[in-house]
Amino acid sequence: MKIMCCKTHVEHGLDMFVAETKSYPILTELSEQEKLSTKCDYCEEAALYLVANE
Repeated sequence: MKIMCCKTHVEHGLDMFVAETKSYPILTELSEQEKLSTKCDYCEEAALYLVANE
């Protein structure tokens, strides 16, 4: 499972990840290139973080 989120929604993304997978997520900051082309899964802002388990 992968969730892309902006600064506003990063806590929600972490909560949703734990609720759905019952495991601890790994939070990583996206590269500058990825930030330009990736939208938040919860709004239209640019995503800054990836919440995933890998």
